[in-house]
Amino acid sequence: MPKTSARLLSLLSLLQARRDWPGALLADRLDVSPRTVRRDVDRLRELGYPVVATKGPDGGYRLDAGTELPPLLFDDEQAVALAVALQIATTSGAGIEEAAARALNTVRQVLPARLRHRVDTLRFTAVDRPAARPDPQVDTGVLMAIGAAVHASEVLRFDYSPVSGTAPAPTSAPPTLTESPPAPSGEAPAITTPASTAPTPPPPPRRVEPHHLVTWGRRWYLVAWDLDRADWRTFRADRITPRTPTGPRFTPREVPGGSVAAFITARFRGIDAGAAPGAPGGWPCRGEVLLGLPAAEVLRHTREGVVEELGPDRCRLVLGSWSWPGLAAAIGRFDTDIEVVGPPELASAFRNLATRYAAAAGPGTPVSPAPDDQPPSGEQPPPG
Repeated sequence: MPKTSARLLSLLSLLQARRDWPGALLADRLDVSPRTVRRDVDRLRELGYPVVATKGPDGGYRLDAGTELPPLLFDDEQAVALAVALQIATTSGAGIEEAAARALNTVRQVLPARLRHRVDTLRFTAVDRPAARPDPQVDTGVLMAIGAAVHASEVLRFDYSPVSGTAPAPTSAPPTLTESPPAPSGEAPAITTPASTAPTPPPPPRRVEPHHLVTWGRRWYLVAWDLDRADWRTFRADRITPRTPTGPRFTPREVPGGSVAAFITARFRGIDAGAAPGAPGGWPCRGEVLLGLPAAEVLRHTREGVVEELGPDRCRLVLGSWSWPGLAAAIGRFDTDIEVVGPPELASAFRNLATRYAAAAGPGTPVSPAPDDQPPSGEQPPPG
């Protein structure tokens, strides 16, 4: 028979593994009598674990949620994973960095020396690409409100603020003076009267069926079915102000694309998530070119394009972008000969860029070949 302390840990681990346990089955698993199980359950309750008795032919036990956080049981791998996850959370940009840092310090203090050493060897620094504007911070209360609505499958009502940097819609229109012709000499000027000053009502709250709370590019988004627009939408969480109470419960729908990851990836690439794999479309601007590079070289730096090998040093590239100049610039990053197959908009974008680049270089600027120590063509990846 295991010692009491080890047996208590085994009992707690079993109670965490499933919702309900018959008393006889627990006794069999621990190789003790039902009376011993009852005594061990009482000891766990004294330690703060909310173990409740369940009704049934033989009786049973369940580990319920309590009002306070009791001591937690982790194996070695779980403890290390928890510490690493908290360290990642300290650089998440989700507004929980300070709380994650405190929790990481608390966990590290109680880790055994062997585990603390493992965690310390995994110290790292997360460095993000510099951004023109700081990442928007999301109030944790907003995230909790959205998450609760997602979990309960309840209609969420919220106000959606304008994009940062744009002026919010005014609640009332400013007075606008009506135009009048200049008064003849010697006459009093005409009196102008203000136009309509009726207040502009604020927009009604959005009503959605919230399905998933996701992160993309260090920002939080809500994936939801918009009830007023009868379509799937993504909403930035930092622009959401939830309203209470929430609406009625709903039956969750299937997200287009088969998974929330596929839907979000397709949405941010401008692709119809419900389209069949390989279907045309997607990016609003899509073009085809021939490049004087091996297909393997181009493929290394093209995450979203289609590359077809045409020879040892020639390939076909089909790529998409949000704009024709952006697509031409992305293809131009491959330092090689380019032949535009189509469409005409892409060829026109190349001509416009050539004119701009020539003007930027200045008149009479000699064109010199690249030095021999330059990286091979295609080493600089096109902007993703």
